Amino acid sequence: MYRLLLVEDDESIVKSLTEYLSQEGFFVESANGQKEALLKLDNSVYDLLLVDISLADGNGFAVCALAKEKNYPVIFLTASGDEYSVVAGLDMGADDYISKPFRPRELVSRIKSVLRRYANTGQTVQIHGISINTDKGAVSRDGKDIFLSALEYRLLLVFLNNRGSVLSRNRLLEEIWDTCGDFVNDNTLTVYIKRLREKIETNPQEPKIIKTIRGLGYRMD
Repeated sequence: MYRLLLVEDDESIVKSLTEYLSQEGFFVESANGQKEALLKLDNSVYDLLLVDISLADGNGFAVCALAKEKNYPVIFLTASGDEYSVVAGLDMGADDYISKPFRPRELVSRIKSVLRRYANTGQTVQIHGISINTDKGAVSRDGKDIFLSALEYRLLLVFLNNRGSVLSRNRLLEEIWDTCGDFVNDNTLTVYIKRLREKIETNPQEPKIIKTIRGLGYRMD
């Protein structure tokens, strides 16, 4: 499930968009201004941001700047006819924009298009010193390759695609079940998580990448 951050100070837009996007299969969090959005970006991971340029306590440009530092795609929500803001946003690296009022179905189409572009670029993701290139299927630390088995890599991708979410053991089993022609049960999952941690964690005894959430499962921040 893709995680979206909606940065918008119009409560009616936040409510209607959150309901619609949730029905379309997205997980949506919202921030009502620049300050709250920057705080959420520092503490959570997202797949895409929807950012209103005009905010009550600032503007969307500062939010876009931090999002691009983290390599998150950004779609600006702009007032109709605000050409200056559109140009400024695109110059900052925004991936797309849509003018208000807009049709929710058109916005969903734009979101999916941007997400596809990012998925197809095979961009390298950095997590606690680990580099993951999803196009090449390569994992490395400090320029040195980390060799993972097919099932270990699949398990890593499951965590990567669900960053910030707690994944239960049942969910993980469903995701990697027989992916590589191997029988995977609960005990096998424990072994694979241990092996993966030994390869990617600086200190497997105190994992920073794949954390255990006691009683619930695991989470990659």
